[in-house]
Amino acid sequence: MSFKNQRRGDTSGDSNRRLHVLRFGFLIFAALIVWRLFTLQVVNSAYYAALAEGQYSFYKDLYPERGTVYASDLKDGQRHPVATNISLGFVVADPRNVKDVYETANILATIFGLTDEELLTLEDRLAKADDQWEPVRREVPEEQLAQIDAAQKDGKLKGISYTRWPSRTYPETGFGGQILGFVGTNDDGSASGKYGIESYFDEELAGTAGYLQSERDDSGRLVPVGDQSFQAAVDGADIVLTIDRNIQYTACKMLRQAVLRHGADSGSLVILEPSTGAVLAMCGAPDFDPNIYGEVVDANVFNNPAIFNAYEPGSVFKPITMAAAIDAGAVTPSTTFEDFGFVDDVGCETPIRNSEDKVYGTQTMTQVLEQSINTGVIFVMEAMGREVFANYVNNFGFGAYSGIELDKEVPGNVSSLKQTSDCYAATASFGQGITVTPLQLAAAYVPLANGGRLMQPFVVQEIDYADGRVEKTEPIEVRQVVSDKTANLLSAILISVVENGHGKKAQVPGYYIAGKTGTAQVAGPGGSYSPDDTIGSFAGYGPVGDPRFVMVTRIDHPRDVQYAESTAAPLFGEIAEFLLRYFEVPPQR
Repeated sequence: MSFKNQRRGDTSGDSNRRLHVLRFGFLIFAALIVWRLFTLQVVNSAYYAALAEGQYSFYKDLYPERGTVYASDLKDGQRHPVATNISLGFVVADPRNVKDVYETANILATIFGLTDEELLTLEDRLAKADDQWEPVRREVPEEQLAQIDAAQKDGKLKGISYTRWPSRTYPETGFGGQILGFVGTNDDGSASGKYGIESYFDEELAGTAGYLQSERDDSGRLVPVGDQSFQAAVDGADIVLTIDRNIQYTACKMLRQAVLRHGADSGSLVILEPSTGAVLAMCGAPDFDPNIYGEVVDANVFNNPAIFNAYEPGSVFKPITMAAAIDAGAVTPSTTFEDFGFVDDVGCETPIRNSEDKVYGTQTMTQVLEQSINTGVIFVMEAMGREVFANYVNNFGFGAYSGIELDKEVPGNVSSLKQTSDCYAATASFGQGITVTPLQLAAAYVPLANGGRLMQPFVVQEIDYADGRVEKTEPIEVRQVVSDKTANLLSAILISVVENGHGKKAQVPGYYIAGKTGTAQVAGPGGSYSPDDTIGSFAGYGPVGDPRFVMVTRIDHPRDVQYAESTAAPLFGEIAEFLLRYFEVPPQR
């Protein structure tokens, strides 16, 4: 009896222990479930919501089409695209489906014109049997895509496919990459305009991206009655340039030929419409093709020298000094002065001399510009005074941004005129110690051709937005710099400079052309001027009386001749003759 009771007592104790273990196990299991639910619903809720969103919703970015840039044609009134979009192929391979690596590689090599080394690289890519995606070729033109289609119809090129992607193209070869710029890739993989019009108007050209978001069912189809969100993409605006396609092509071709002819480092030119300030042509040499901008070795070639390369203009600046003095009433075209060949009383360390140390004796103001006499324009500057001179220089637009709608413009530098020493004003009077750009120089000659009115230069004629809005550029008169009388007097003097002075090679038979040469020395690292390194410029306009153009030509470091009368002046004359024919201007005499 006692034995049985003892066994019963033991059994009861074991049952209690098992019950406690079971309860503890259930508690642990329940705790694990609670913790798992907490992890799913709280800690990782965003992840699983996104996963569910991916299964039951659809989202797609909608990309706008970049706007087109057009050049004008003053003859037929048509627009010609100079920056636009085309669809190019992106060819890829799925090596798992490539049946014959060597045959496939050889067919593609023939289509793309691959080298032997490129063929071997392609074979290695196609031989990756475990790879499902290998890029083969980007920016494939339509004719090569057609060859791929034909080969696939013949049962070849298994595992090869392509998609079409929009690509920026520049159809007018030789138009001027420095005006247009290009569309390049950023560090984050996005694309944006670089340099020129593409950069300055990148936001307008790019447009605004949109999106489409909607629910879809288990099979992946869109649910028409589900929640939907849609924002249409807005295509980029079209830009119409003031640049005339024919003038641009012809003038820039002549510039390139002149640079080559003289063995020069570079060159640039600007042609403006004097009545409005519109840019008719602008280019530099060397230039680049924006279709293959990646092949450019020296990135400096991307910069537009007409607005970026400021330089000491030299004697081409003298008409500005003369115009200021005549307008201020300090001198007249017939005022005389006595030239002794040098000036040594203006605070400079050494006397200022004329070119080639010439001595001219008694000269009128007209003769000062005809002979390009340094001491003569110093006399003119002193006659009106330093402060008056500095004010006129600023009013002509030097030392400030012109407002042109192009990327990377520099303002030049005329800060030396703020110095207290008379030496700085004296050297500035004949174009030394200050810097200007070709565009600034052309814009400053506009008042001489346009009744004294300074016009803001502009290169965009209108902007056409995707919603139908058209934003036209209206000419802006910045200020009246000199009087109409002063402008007429300077025009008469500059005609005499072309016909009797150093500008003879800028003449166009039968027309009155006004202008001035300038041969500027280039300052070296130590501040001294190199006798061999020069920049030749010619600034002028025509025909006087009803001018159709203002133009600046510039040739940097010619190797065969030294002076602008043999480099920039004849180039000006060649282009001027073309312009007068192009505008169908009848001869004046």
